[in-house]
Amino acid sequence: MAKTQRKKQSRQQGSKGSDKIIGEVVPAVVQELIGRTGFRGEITQVKCLVKEGRDEGRTMRRNVKGPVRIGDNLMLRETEIEARRIRSKVSKGAYS
Repeated sequence: MAKTQRKKQSRQQGSKGSDKIIGEVVPAVVQELIGRTGFRGEITQVKCLVKEGRDEGRTMRRNVKGPVRIGDNLMLRETEIEARRIRSKVSKGAYS
């Protein structure tokens, strides 16, 4: 006698993090590159100008992972939390 197996129904959704987006995304333009941060210098801190939404016209400090240049467009999930200032002047790599 063989037992019948039931197939698990998987939900077809986006990626893991996509369900965390509660509101709409807001476009912002990079105005200034402030510096590198993170344990290995993989994060770039930038100042960006919010183009739409509730905080339109606000300039805020954000951390960006990956390549970024002045004039790039960022899509922000939220505009309420601003990144902390970089304290040390040490850039990527060992202390000199």
